[in-house]
Amino acid sequence: MTISLPSRKIFIVKKLTLLSACAFFAASLSAQTFTVVKDNAHGNVEDQCQTGTCWSFATSSFIESEIIRKGNKPVDVSEMYNVRVMYPKKADSFVRFQGKQQFGPGGLSHDVLNTINEFGIVPESVFDGMKNTSGKYNHSSLDAALSSFVQKVLDDKLVEQSQDWKHTIDVLLDAEIGKTPETFTYEGTRYTPASFRDMLKINANEYVCLTSFSHHPFYQQFVLEVPDNWSKKAYYNLPLDEFQQVADNAIANGFTIAWDADVSEKTFDFAKGYAYVKEIQNEPSISQERRQEAFDRFQTTDDHLMHITGSAKDEKGNAYYITKNSWGSGNPYNGYQYVSVPYFRYKTVCIVVHKDALPKEIAKKLGL
Repeated sequence: MTISLPSRKIFIVKKLTLLSACAFFAASLSAQTFTVVKDNAHGNVEDQCQTGTCWSFATSSFIESEIIRKGNKPVDVSEMYNVRVMYPKKADSFVRFQGKQQFGPGGLSHDVLNTINEFGIVPESVFDGMKNTSGKYNHSSLDAALSSFVQKVLDDKLVEQSQDWKHTIDVLLDAEIGKTPETFTYEGTRYTPASFRDMLKINANEYVCLTSFSHHPFYQQFVLEVPDNWSKKAYYNLPLDEFQQVADNAIANGFTIAWDADVSEKTFDFAKGYAYVKEIQNEPSISQERRQEAFDRFQTTDDHLMHITGSAKDEKGNAYYITKNSWGSGNPYNGYQYVSVPYFRYKTVCIVVHKDALPKEIAKKLGL
């Protein structure tokens, strides 16, 4: 049974209602006004509630935009399907690495791509992952129970006895999130998760993971050194100017972006609906060196994933990315934020785009 939540999405592929007013920042940024430059199709804001599953919410939202862009009817994709199938894999990896890596609810966009590639896609109407009756997700107890148990597997050397310990992981997940469907009916047609993915024309191999750090060679891949990269995914490395060029080219040409960023800065303010570098009145041009220094000093950390859906400009012509968050709609812009280009350059950890969003000359440099 599907539980309808007040904060669940209703798809809109027209201009966003929140963008109908121009005087967005009047209260928070000295009465600045914003003009929308590009508004790409996507669904409404959702709420991850008390879970550490932003990676799935952001990337599922990104995939929903891709479904629309590829000419399909909008689909509300199940975020919790990705969470349910990935948690056992994280548990297995944690144990195989003898506890020498992070274990918990976090992840990155490629975890959703891996789910799609290996298992498929499920609509939320089929699997909402809501086993409680509160109408809100809360994985606090689940996360604690799973973490405690995988540590017990190591401490008690359960792997030396058998692989039966994996059954306990499934029991805990089934109780909180549910059993994943092998087949389901959607709009009168029977599907498996894999056949539903194929019907939607979503090919996980068409998406490119990108970052920009100078401690590795540019135009090559390296395993991004952030704790949530538990699956050890390699990212293509671009110089910062070209990294931004990819983002700008994507938005301008109808693509959206799965965005992973540091949100620990005081100037990342969800309540007010903005993110900018502290020198707001005269934001600096962020260099590769400044970006790298913040990463090396752990001032830029892997905090939160969101979905960049469009672009805007303020009254002075400064550029912003329109970002869809997954913290509900409780801010002045119904859950959206306006992220300045300097903030993006400074605090982005990594992005995912469709390979066709890459400028041709950059794709050539990457061998794509």
